[in-house]
Amino acid sequence: MRRIVVVGASAAGLAAAETLRREGYDGTLTLVGDEPLAPYDRPPLSKQILAAEWEPERLALRTPDTLAALDLDLRLGVAATGLEPADRTVGLADGSALPYDGLVIATGVRPRRLPGEGAHVLRTLDDALALRERLTPGRRLVVVGAGFLGAEAAAVAWQLGVHVTLLEPAPVPLAHAIGTEVGQMLGQAHLKRGVDLRCGVTVTEVTDAGVRLGDGEVIEADEVLVAIGSLPNTRWLDGSGLTVGDGVVCDEYCRAAENVYAAGDVARWYNPLFGTSMRIEHRTTAAEQGMAAARNLLAAPQARKPFAPVPYFWSDQYDMKIQAFGYLRGHDEVTVVEGDLADSRFVAAYRSGDRVTGALAVGMPPKAIRQWRQAIATGATWHDSVSTTVPAVES
Repeated sequence: MRRIVVVGASAAGLAAAETLRREGYDGTLTLVGDEPLAPYDRPPLSKQILAAEWEPERLALRTPDTLAALDLDLRLGVAATGLEPADRTVGLADGSALPYDGLVIATGVRPRRLPGEGAHVLRTLDDALALRERLTPGRRLVVVGAGFLGAEAAAVAWQLGVHVTLLEPAPVPLAHAIGTEVGQMLGQAHLKRGVDLRCGVTVTEVTDAGVRLGDGEVIEADEVLVAIGSLPNTRWLDGSGLTVGDGVVCDEYCRAAENVYAAGDVARWYNPLFGTSMRIEHRTTAAEQGMAAARNLLAAPQARKPFAPVPYFWSDQYDMKIQAFGYLRGHDEVTVVEGDLADSRFVAAYRSGDRVTGALAVGMPPKAIRQWRQAIATGATWHDSVSTTVPAVES
C-alpha cells in the first residue's frame, strides 16, 4: 500500500493520518479538507469561542511544524465530490482525482437547516465568529433546538447579556437521550436564569422578523440560531456503491469496503460492546475511531481489531459541568446513584436490558463517574452495579 487518502481534516481525519505515520506507513499520504483552515478543534466553538474567551488561534489541533513532520500531501479548501471504488480514485471539487490504495472517510456532518434565510448555524469557526459578533447585551436571540449544542449556545448568550428564547419540539429537552427527569433538571437550569424555554413547539421557518411557529405565531428576534441536529456528509458518495444509511455503514472494524474505512461523525459502525450499530458525534470518539480505522487499514485481515469504545462526551452549561459515558439512547431505566437532581449535583446510571450501558454526571468530580465507565466497559450487570435500595426515577 503506497497511496492512502484521508478525506476529512478534522479530529478523526487528523488522528487517522497521525496513526498511519506512527504505525510505519511511509507512502504518499493525502489529507483532504473542505475548509481552508488547518485541523482545528470544534467543541470550543459553542463555548469558549462564542463567549470570546478564546481567540481562534487556540483551536489549532497541531502546530505547523507538527503537521509538516507528517509529510502530508495536504489539500485544504477543496471538497471531495465523488468516489470511484473500481478505479480507486477520489474526485475533488477542483477537478483533480486522487488515486488511492487505501481510503479513510472522515467527512463529518453538516447542520440541519430550516426554511428561510438569515439564520445562524454552529459547525465551523466562521459560523461561531459570525454569531459571536452579533451577541451583544440587550439583543434578542432565538435558539431553535434545546439539544446540547443549542443549550450551550443559549447559556453563553445569556451570560453575555442577550435575551434568549430557546425553542424545543419535544416536551422535555434531551429526554430521548438522557431521560425525562434529567432532561427536566437541565431545562430548569435555563428557566431559573430567565431564559424563555418553550417546549413542545414546532418552528416552521425563519423569517425576517425571527421565526414562525407551527401555530402561526412569530417570535421576534435579532438573531436566530438553528441547532436541530446534523446530517452525515455522504452526498459525495452517491453512486459509489458504498452502503450509506445515516452515515457510512461499516462493520465492527470500521471497514466500509475493501481498503475503505470510515471514522468520526460520518461513520455508522457496529459497536460489539453494546451489540448495536451507532453513529457518535463526540470529539473523543472521533479521534479514537480515526486511530482504529488507520490501524485496521494497515493490518492483515486476521490482525484487525474491533472498535468497541465506551463513548464519552461533556458539555458546559452555565456553571454546570456535564459528563457522560456509554450509550444512553434507548435506555430502559435511569437511576440517580449519587447526589440529588434537586441540587444539580448527581450521578445517574442507565440500564438497557440487564446491563449498565451509560452514566451521566452533573456538577461532580471526574472520579465520581469514572467507576461507571469501568462498569460499562466490562459489561457489568445492573444488579451487581446498582444498589436495589436506590429508587428509580424513571422506567
